[in-house]
Amino acid sequence: MISKTWRTGCGLLAMTLAVAACTTTGTGTGATRDDNLPVNFSWKSDNAVSGTMTANLSDGESFTGKFFQITSDTRIDRLGSLWSGWNYRNGPYWGAWPYWGYDAGPDFVTHYSGRVVANLQGSDGAHMRCSFRLIDPSSGMSGGGAGRCQIPDGETVDATFPAA
Repeated sequence: MISKTWRTGCGLLAMTLAVAACTTTGTGTGATRDDNLPVNFSWKSDNAVSGTMTANLSDGESFTGKFFQITSDTRIDRLGSLWSGWNYRNGPYWGAWPYWGYDAGPDFVTHYSGRVVANLQGSDGAHMRCSFRLIDPSSGMSGGGAGRCQIPDGETVDATFPAA
């Protein structure tokens, strides 16, 4: 007969492992296109489709913010934080980026693209926007990917995330 204490302990262990399995972390590397200066990325998922990312530039500047994997059931209002800091001074929203135009579309994104988008903020309030293509979308960021970011001065950063 299995004791109540043992069953409770096993249940707590199983719950802890389940929560830990949902959180993944990883790193990525990149370089600015114009100057070939290194950029280091780190990320931590909150769940299967979102998390927090940090980009550290070689000049000491750092940007942190949310990333989101676009899936067939992503609601546009959930992505609201992506538009912060990108006003007409920097261009109309993400208008210069092929995936996001001035009008992001209907209430739902109805296609699955394997893309991750992020809006990272620096300590001075400036923003770095990013768009990545996942290698294995069902694995999220841990499946690896590549893409680009744009820093406030307009320079582009090419980034790669190896599979974890």
